[in-house]
Amino acid sequence: MTTPALSVIIVNYNTADLLPGCLDSIGRQGVSCEIIVVDNASRDQSVDLLHERYPGVTVIANRTNEGFSRANNQGLRRCRGELVFFLNPDTIVQPGCLAAMLDFMLARPEVALAGTALFDPDFSPHPSVEYTYPGHRYARQELSGLPGDIAWILGAALVSRRDRMERVGGFDERFFLYGEDVDLGLVMRKRGWRLGSIPGAGVVHLEGQSERNSAPMEVFKKKLRAELLFYDKHYSENTVRRICRAYEWQARWRLFSLRLTLPWCRDRETAGLKRDRYRVALEFYNGRKSGCPETGRLTR
Repeated sequence: MTTPALSVIIVNYNTADLLPGCLDSIGRQGVSCEIIVVDNASRDQSVDLLHERYPGVTVIANRTNEGFSRANNQGLRRCRGELVFFLNPDTIVQPGCLAAMLDFMLARPEVALAGTALFDPDFSPHPSVEYTYPGHRYARQELSGLPGDIAWILGAALVSRRDRMERVGGFDERFFLYGEDVDLGLVMRKRGWRLGSIPGAGVVHLEGQSERNSAPMEVFKKKLRAELLFYDKHYSENTVRRICRAYEWQARWRLFSLRLTLPWCRDRETAGLKRDRYRVALEFYNGRKSGCPETGRLTR
């Protein structure tokens, strides 16, 4: 069996309405690749749709929601391509994207992980790479000497060399959802490998569609948990305490300011949502500082 140059891994969760657009856009690329869809126990007939309309796609149907990182690792173990394209189902791959991606990675062997150019549905540019990490200003010593300028790449559309992913053990499965892309970027750079950006490879990202039925506050809590996991994994205990102390006092100050201004605020609903977010953030950062089991601490 011929080894494909590229494997595409898509983790799906209740996005049957978006999958055809994503898969059809890959099919129009004119690039030979294998496609693996890992379904995290969707309740919207996603698996039936895949079997009926896309017989050439390899489907891994989980009985429970295994999370984004673990599901991607399931696909990684099954794929055969030298390059692996991790792609969200709420995306549309633009013409020439895969060819540009292959050319870029072939020409830059020093790059272990790269991101495409991302666009919002109206085709306005959306940031796809970041140059600092969460809590960066408090952890400069721990983050010094890393190769390249790019810190991490948004996980909606990123390509990696399969051997590099295997050498780092894939995504850290302790990150259930959110933060796994930030973590992977730092893990790769700690190995001495560079990250890249591919401006000629375009992907339209609808963003957040698998979480569209989740309450905003629950999504916010998931992101905070992922952030604290990242701190605990990569930073010293003293640095983590400094970060949590600083953000705790930031939340206290903003809550105080909101209490003063709320009576004169025209949009009380938005102000109330901000207040609730700061209260949750205060609970998380103060809890991490005091060892609250809600946030926990990663075993190094």
